[in-house]
Amino acid sequence: MSRKREVMNGICKSSVVAVLRGTEAEVLTTARAAIDGGIQAIELTMTVPNAIDVLRQLKSECASQSVYIGMGTVMDVHSAVSALQAGADFVVTPHLDMDIIAVSHQYQALVMPGTFTMTEMVTALKAGCEILKLFPADLAGTAHIKNVKGPLPQANIMPTGGVNETNIEHWIQAGAIAVGVGSNLTKAGGDSLDSQKIREYASLLMRKAQQAKLTLSGIG
Repeated sequence: MSRKREVMNGICKSSVVAVLRGTEAEVLTTARAAIDGGIQAIELTMTVPNAIDVLRQLKSECASQSVYIGMGTVMDVHSAVSALQAGADFVVTPHLDMDIIAVSHQYQALVMPGTFTMTEMVTALKAGCEILKLFPADLAGTAHIKNVKGPLPQANIMPTGGVNETNIEHWIQAGAIAVGVGSNLTKAGGDSLDSQKIREYASLLMRKAQQAKLTLSGIG
């Protein structure tokens, strides 16, 4: 199995991608707690100070675990290359950028471009993207996935933006292959960034996502 396929399978299995912004300390604390809570896919963002160094540190800490660390909010080719050369397992963009897609494929890496319209999704699929980020998901709503999956049943969609413990099951049941959860993870820790509270919130998200998938399969 290729590394790209392994990463994709890992994200699909995890069902939840932690999308992390903030200071270095906030991101590291949240990432560690999220992983302890069962989340296996971490998306750092280029807005984090010294994001590449933070990526390397988390990759080193998770070297013996089945955890996938990628870089998000990638806005240009230079940032994509820097992240991939530092060991990023995947690249995520907030927009559809064919140059970033092309360079990610040159590195044989999974790239999840930000898409919203049918045209953007079809363009991304034609470019060979296996997972499409639906962003901003809270503006689209769960019905958007159902509507897209009609003409594009092969599309693997990951909604990001506004996903939380109250709606994660609805997104999965609508057909999302995984979801990106951002600020709600950090907020779960409160002002003191309590690791235990973040871990508990991560576990709650994982339970709800997995239960939704079981329900879809007719087991739950």
